[in-house]
Amino acid sequence: TGREDCSLARKSKVLSLWAYRRLQEEEQQVRPASLPAIPNPFPELCSPSGSPVLTTLQPNQASNTHIIKVFGEDGTGKVVEVPADMTARDVCQLLVLRSHCVDDNCWSLVEHHPLLGLERSLEDHELVVQVQACMSSESRFVFRKNYAKYEFFKNPLNFFPEQMVALCQESNGTIPPSQLLKNFLNSSCCPEIQGFLYLKETGRKSWKKLCMFLRRSGLYYSTKATSKEPRHLQLLSDLEESCMFTVTTGRKMHNAPTDYLFCIKPVKVQREQKEVRMLCAEDEQSRTCWMTAFRLLKYGIQLYQNFKIPQQRKAPLAPFSRSVSENSLVAMDFSGRTGRVIDNPVEAQSAAMEEGHSWRVSNLLTHTFLFIVIHRTQLWFHGRIVREESHRMIMQQGQVDGLFLVRDSQSNPKAFVLTLCHHQKIKHFQILPFEEDGQIFFSLDEGTTKFNDLIHLVEFYQLNRGVLPCKLKHPCTVIAL
Repeated sequence: TGREDCSLARKSKVLSLWAYRRLQEEEQQVRPASLPAIPNPFPELCSPSGSPVLTTLQPNQASNTHIIKVFGEDGTGKVVEVPADMTARDVCQLLVLRSHCVDDNCWSLVEHHPLLGLERSLEDHELVVQVQACMSSESRFVFRKNYAKYEFFKNPLNFFPEQMVALCQESNGTIPPSQLLKNFLNSSCCPEIQGFLYLKETGRKSWKKLCMFLRRSGLYYSTKATSKEPRHLQLLSDLEESCMFTVTTGRKMHNAPTDYLFCIKPVKVQREQKEVRMLCAEDEQSRTCWMTAFRLLKYGIQLYQNFKIPQQRKAPLAPFSRSVSENSLVAMDFSGRTGRVIDNPVEAQSAAMEEGHSWRVSNLLTHTFLFIVIHRTQLWFHGRIVREESHRMIMQQGQVDGLFLVRDSQSNPKAFVLTLCHHQKIKHFQILPFEEDGQIFFSLDEGTTKFNDLIHLVEFYQLNRGVLPCKLKHPCTVIAL
């Protein structure tokens, strides 16, 4: 009909118009790339941002990538090309894939300043390129485990003693742990951390003990004993333009009153030691409380979002199911030419014991050889390191309950030492060898519980506390990049 012909003609015209415009767009995209670069004969007439080459022929400047170098704890480095918007979590994910590590969401990118003797773990949301821009040429990134990164969300009472949180004192310690964290994350409610800290005086080697208060607006110290009156409070550092670091150079270097040093460094300061405010706490728990509260008050809800992201990415696991019912399994005897079902329960039990005994005898020589070397392949075994080195490794990877490593004993060449962290204290347990019927066993409790090798021992104490103060949970590992 006439109406249908008109409709088809109108549609054909629209399609041809769309095809024509599409062709024009493609020609505009292809044509500049096919032309040679023509130098501008009058560069002095260009604007300051212009170029001697025609603007349409400039090289691609959209690839805003940067080069960073990340070091492992063994000193090896790896060069990584990252975009400007790449976060510390993204870099850790990339290094986990390249190094074939286990992705347990406990890896961290550490900002290390060797000249100042400072280091801190970057928050997962921080942009690596921006952090690198404020670092000196001697500073570096280190790829390391950090089990304590979000541990305070799981066990807040271990990180915030009641005597240091003002809200807990006002409510006589009746605030539940969940509400305590909500107060830190809530921008309208601001808990206050209070206590005594040693402050190193500027330009001197002496330290002064002061009563300090950490609020969302900054860290203050009282000029009159423990007074909180505004006229007696002096601002030491704000939170927005500063970061908190642990001090790695030791107590003797700074003539500190205790071993629990940390400091506050302005973000834009690279090498100026005088701009760094050195602080010292009475014990490890109070130092951890100050540093954790600093992170929570500075970043607030962002830290909680960082903590929840890995949990949201995990896909729910399918329920475990067996394809064969255990009730349908029967004992079999294959000693003859053909197999037969063993109906007698006593005969089935004796056959199982005999088979297990023959297996152990046939593998006795293999086990005797393997127990000497097989534990050296484990990530938690670190060979002949000294006690001080084991302390340093445990402290760097987060002093959480159950963090452990195994090393050779210095006093007994045939024994080993289990180094374990519990309640932010590092303890050592000797693993002694015992010989029985010509076979070597290892034990932590003077032979009461014996194991063929160190792997069986570690696996047992990962499931059972036994004589230890807690189970073995987190292996202290060192990965080469």
